[in-house]
Amino acid sequence: MRAAVLYGKEDVRVEDTPPLPLEPGDIRVKIQAALTCGTDLKVFKRGYHARMIVPPALFGHEMSGIVEELAPHGQHSLKIGDRVVVANSAPCGICFFCERSQENLCEDLMFLNGAYAESIRVPARIAFKNTLRIPDQLGFADAALTEPLACVVQGFQDCQLQSGEKVLILGSGPIGLMFAALAKQAGCHVSLLGRGTERLALATKLGVDKIFESASFPGKNPGERGYDLVFEAVGKPETWEQSISLIRKGGRVNLFGGCPSGTTVNLDTGLIHYSNLTLLASFHHTPRSVRKALEAIESGLIRASDFVGGESSLSDLPELLKSMSSGNKAVKTLIKVR
Repeated sequence: MRAAVLYGKEDVRVEDTPPLPLEPGDIRVKIQAALTCGTDLKVFKRGYHARMIVPPALFGHEMSGIVEELAPHGQHSLKIGDRVVVANSAPCGICFFCERSQENLCEDLMFLNGAYAESIRVPARIAFKNTLRIPDQLGFADAALTEPLACVVQGFQDCQLQSGEKVLILGSGPIGLMFAALAKQAGCHVSLLGRGTERLALATKLGVDKIFESASFPGKNPGERGYDLVFEAVGKPETWEQSISLIRKGGRVNLFGGCPSGTTVNLDTGLIHYSNLTLLASFHHTPRSVRKALEAIESGLIRASDFVGGESSLSDLPELLKSMSSGNKAVKTLIKVR
């Protein structure tokens, strides 16, 4: 089969590779939609991800497709021909964190890569815990948005937003825009700081109340109370630091964007202490947030027609990643794997 393989820093090659053999309980899914992702771009630029992928390895993790092969002894109820979305991980279910409903922190979290390919072997654990049937009327590209949206749902739940709260989102990538959609649905007043004409136009379409260009953001003026919640979806130390200066006394910050390994931040301890601030940092997703994300997509709240701005062949994926690395601001791109 044709598949994208990550070999190292900015080194992705599309090759003919033999399909991995199925082990007991595994399934094979014929990929119908694979989407580009900011995390994949970070991995491409860095050449690895300490937890998710170590090269050389099959690449990509946002996907949906059709079950085409089943190994015996599976615990799932899937059948050949089922239309499914496959999450990129599954927890063990028995460790300290899983027993406390913090499956995103599982001590044996199993990750899955290989979405940029004609098909993918889904290990038994992921087939059982985090492979979900999708309705016939739901497009495959819509369903493939489930994984990133599940991470946003996790962050949204951690924030415990209430209707009427003032929210500022730093970052106009897919994560920031998805969070904006959830916050608007919850009845919040949403502002967004970002860049990119296409992305800011989508923020307007999603109903964001105030949009600021990154270069012209006024910040928090003296005497202003500040935001109830700031959601950081950029992943830069300077933006983490900026977030804390923008919230009101008693406010919350979700430091969602992951910064480069080894970076640090300087925080005003007096501000944090005497303003009684709450700092959060949401990571990944759980089986519950995966299911809630799919429900939101099935309801039409999040749609591929909004978030997927173009298509690319699998053969052109390496060049597309280079374009994204150099500043291509498309929200997401659908990779046509055949």
